[in-house]
Amino acid sequence: MDDASPAKKTKMTRDIESDPQAAVSCAHWVHRKKRFCKMTVNKGSLFCGAHEPPTEESLENSEAERIPCPLDPKHTVFKRKLAKHLTICNAREQTSTVSYIVKDINAGEELELNSQQEIDNCDKLKLHELEDAEFFSVIEKVKQLYDTHIACQIEEIHLQHASLEEPLSHEEYGLETRKHLVQTSALLGILEHDGQLSENTSYIEFGAGKGQLAFYLATALDSQQLLQSQVVLVDRLSLRHKKDNKLANKELVQRIRADIADLKMSELPELQRTQRNVALSKHLCGAATDLTLRCILDDPACSTEYILIALCCHHRCSWRSYVGKSWLQGAGLTPRQFVIMTKMVSWAVCGSGLSRERRKAMAEAEADPQKEQPHPEPTQRLNREERELIGYQCKRVLDYGRLEHLKANGYDASLKFYVPRDVTLENVILLARRANLKCNKTDS
Repeated sequence: MDDASPAKKTKMTRDIESDPQAAVSCAHWVHRKKRFCKMTVNKGSLFCGAHEPPTEESLENSEAERIPCPLDPKHTVFKRKLAKHLTICNAREQTSTVSYIVKDINAGEELELNSQQEIDNCDKLKLHELEDAEFFSVIEKVKQLYDTHIACQIEEIHLQHASLEEPLSHEEYGLETRKHLVQTSALLGILEHDGQLSENTSYIEFGAGKGQLAFYLATALDSQQLLQSQVVLVDRLSLRHKKDNKLANKELVQRIRADIADLKMSELPELQRTQRNVALSKHLCGAATDLTLRCILDDPACSTEYILIALCCHHRCSWRSYVGKSWLQGAGLTPRQFVIMTKMVSWAVCGSGLSRERRKAMAEAEADPQKEQPHPEPTQRLNREERELIGYQCKRVLDYGRLEHLKANGYDASLKFYVPRDVTLENVILLARRANLKCNKTDS
């Protein structure tokens, strides 16, 4: 046998001399993240408080023992401090004292126990385990609905906004940075084209994240002296390095920390300052789109004239929150088939269809013939091109159900391609305006 060197293993020990940071950060290896814990170590120890190995004292004294938090087992707590920890843990059920937070007001009607159990069981399904009859039945229904309602109906509307010309001129920016700038420019270009950059308007950005879209929107408002308008950012997390913090005129933005499922827009005092509302979002994941539509449509005390949402992550849609249930069921699709569709949608954007771990394993096996080959994938009943097409059609069928819901609530609604596919595969927006309002477009 040849003396082949063993495959390189992941480094799970720290060399303090070569890595000065190792002296102050925890030596615990986080398997899920494939890196060391970044928390600061305890004095005289190599580990932080959460990962300190048990000592003789802790083994003998149950109160010195660290146990998983009952609210979130991803972190641990001293057993003796559990009672206090439960009152301050970030994972605890929190009762809000502000009027615009109403628990699950936009979550959708709670499902009956039997229906919820059925959905939970469906969530555990794996596509390769489905019988051929059911698998191809869902595909045929999706094809039929797509051909009937959607095929050749989605127009392209590729626009840009002048406020992003300067950042887009930086050739040193990487592909990822440029991708997001192009999308932001396109969304602002659509707002301008449709006459939505106006005075006395609140622009509510749902799922605002770090606020890049809000930053450039506020910059555009400032440059056009639309100082009676504002941008209201809604996100359930408090993130660091927010782009809106870099605005020269910070009075143009208001940030609200709230889960969209719990947000009652009519109770937001910020929205009382202006005469009209525009809702927008750049890549609102799955169920968050439906929660946003419920937030807008189910609150008659707060009228929203215009909606612009860049859609994505349909695999995160849920039956309870999905607004197009009535149309979908009228078209002959069941909750179980809905769940199957949400599993198929990833085919549209997942490239080879292989997980990151599997692609890495295959690359390593190809580079080292002596290495054991990864186990074969379950047999696929469709080739890659067929899967991509069906995944795409599933996405658009789910989006069409949303359009039908908007139309039933007095909106003119459509889907548009807002950037080319080489910018992002998630290049479709949902565009809606109240049907009784006149269109006031600027020259394109």
